[in-house]
Amino acid sequence: MTRKMTLTAAHAITIGILIASLMSGTAFAQENAAEAKGSNFCANIADAAADTRFALQKAELASMEKEIEGRLKILEAKRAEYEEWLRRRNEVLAKADKTVVAIYSRMRPEAAALQLGNMEDEIAAAVIAELNPRVASAVLNEMEPARAAQLANIITDAPKRVANNGRKE
Repeated sequence: MTRKMTLTAAHAITIGILIASLMSGTAFAQENAAEAKGSNFCANIADAAADTRFALQKAELASMEKEIEGRLKILEAKRAEYEEWLRRRNEVLAKADKTVVAIYSRMRPEAAALQLGNMEDEIAAAVIAELNPRVASAVLNEMEPARAAQLANIITDAPKRVANNGRKE
């Protein structure tokens, strides 16, 4: 009897080990099956998730495009407004320049020299450059020599600055 029990006990232990291993194998298989389902689930919804993400990005880009178009319209309106203002300003300056030059050309040289001597360098030089050479020489003759030389230097430098895109040499 001891021998039968020993065999039976051994069998029971073996059967227990087999059952335990089968159960752990089943649990392992179930975990693998669950993982496989999870992987399959992720793989199955990856395309849908990507499509949704792309749709959201497309909607955001469309919104940004509308905002940019609105800003461009505002910018174009401002540009047109500025061009109109600049056109009117240039017309006024062109008339004023002709008028100022005409006034200085009719003044006595000593009076014109006093006034041009007190003006900004660029403006005085521009007026003198536009005067008739005979009138300009008479005006420069009445000025202080240093101021007349300074204005003459500005006048002779003007073509160089235009040739060099407005930069002084």
